Amino acid sequence: MAAEDGAVTIYNSSAITDAKNKQNPYSMKVGLAQMLRGGAIVEVNTLEQAKLAEEAGACSVIVSDPPRTRGISRMSDPSLIKDIKRAVSIPVVARSRIGHFVEAQILESIGVDYIDESEYLATADDEHFINKHNFEIPFVCGAQTLGDALRRVREGAAVIRIQGDLSGSGNVSMTVKNVRCVMGQIRLLNNMDDDEVFAFSKTIQAPYDLVAQSKQMGRLPVVLFAAGGIVTPADAALMMQLGCDGVFIGSDVFNCSDPYKRVIGIVQAVRNYNDPHVLVEVSSGLSGLMAGLGEDRSEPFGGGHGGV
Repeated sequence: MAAEDGAVTIYNSSAITDAKNKQNPYSMKVGLAQMLRGGAIVEVNTLEQAKLAEEAGACSVIVSDPPRTRGISRMSDPSLIKDIKRAVSIPVVARSRIGHFVEAQILESIGVDYIDESEYLATADDEHFINKHNFEIPFVCGAQTLGDALRRVREGAAVIRIQGDLSGSGNVSMTVKNVRCVMGQIRLLNNMDDDEVFAFSKTIQAPYDLVAQSKQMGRLPVVLFAAGGIVTPADAALMMQLGCDGVFIGSDVFNCSDPYKRVIGIVQAVRNYNDPHVLVEVSSGLSGLMAGLGEDRSEPFGGGHGGV
């Protein structure tokens, strides 16, 4: 694929063309995001949780305030984000409200590695998402369909988070449904001719060039994670076997007697998702640690605390 407007980066033998903004090349952000592939991103509320997640092998942490039942959910306290950033060596993700580009500017200025424009927080703008091409760092965005995902990519998202249940019920079924929906649409796309691709792009209301690129690559043109209700090693391995590049884990994993064992079990399941012997080992002895999981429906990641 030719690049008319600048440099490209190779992703699975296909090309992603930079936007015209040479100051913040999109291909560089997509390349940075590939560092997260094959990993688990753990939601943390405290400095201690961030350190534990890093020790357990998380590829990144996402900073979140403790769940609240009342009031508006906003960007986390920058001082907490900076403390965590200083304490860990893995990438740090922080959330901004949808459409709130000033929160994103603040997060970029304090040096976070990724920004999640998150539907878990209150929406700041019902009609407009952040123009992510205006920022130097990669963005994560949620989606439930292929059309959602490609529209977010057009806006500049470098990571797509296929989102399941937002209520915090701990039920993984909606995540499975949405991941299967996206993967099924991509399989259909692979069998279409050029005329059908054009009509399909209009049907899902997605940019034609990105739909055509997804057909060429046989997948989304950016890193794809799953979130919502992923609370066991088996859940994480399921997402990977369905075709995801990684998973988000909610901070409910810390609400047990041995959070390290739970986090490292999920991390190992992501890394060894096709090895049933490893999955047996990391799943053993966790049943007693699952008590109460998913009972607090105020938490976003689907299973207790947050979910991206």
